[in-house]
Amino acid sequence: MKATKPIVICLLVAAVIMMGIFCIKSVTTPIKFENIRSEREVAVIKHLVDIRTAELEYHHNFGRYTASADTLMIFLKTTPKKEVLKEGSLTDKQLEDGITEHNAVKTIEAAKKKALKKNTFENDSLLYAYIWENDADVKKKGLQGFRRDTIESNMIQTLYKGEYTEETIDQIIEIPYSNGQQYEFETDNDYKTDKGIHIPLLEVRAPYESYLGDLNKQELVNLKDREEKLGHYAGLKIGDIYGPNNNAGNWE
Repeated sequence: MKATKPIVICLLVAAVIMMGIFCIKSVTTPIKFENIRSEREVAVIKHLVDIRTAELEYHHNFGRYTASADTLMIFLKTTPKKEVLKEGSLTDKQLEDGITEHNAVKTIEAAKKKALKKNTFENDSLLYAYIWENDADVKKKGLQGFRRDTIESNMIQTLYKGEYTEETIDQIIEIPYSNGQQYEFETDNDYKTDKGIHIPLLEVRAPYESYLGDLNKQELVNLKDREEKLGHYAGLKIGDIYGPNNNAGNWE
């Protein structure tokens, strides 16, 4: 009996130590999981916002969204960004006289064509200065200083302010920490509200498994279970395929 007493004590000490380790891990594992999750979701959200920017521009050009990541990338790489440079505005008196924005633009364009038939100009500034000073119709309508020009610029550079290039833009469709998995795209371009209003819908998703799959499996199961019980999507996404939400992110 005396010989077994130290063994029992050792076993009890070992059990206490194991219990302590278990308790510590039960506290630190969820904390570690949540810290890593928060860090990774910053990168995932950044891509989702960048995708939303691209899809909104695609919608602006074609009146619909695309469910193809490849199509979206081709669009960004090959389509110029068209912008209207505006200088001057119509007065209340001009509007009362029936001079609309469209009419003013037509008057300016006609004046430019007439001027270019008679003269050559080193730049657009000199051309506009000439028609504002000399064109009778422009002066009659009081359009001196009025200018509207459509310019084309690089789509990627304009939308993302130099953050991406044609060589690097494809990274926005890959989910960070996912070993190359792409975001899930879904669209409903024929959706109509109860009042018959046509509103194309978009949804782009990154499931938890894609960017958290290499972390603690039980913590991932617990996270998914909590979100699903709340009726939430188990991951990050923008938009909603079941109804308009202004393409909001589910973290916003």
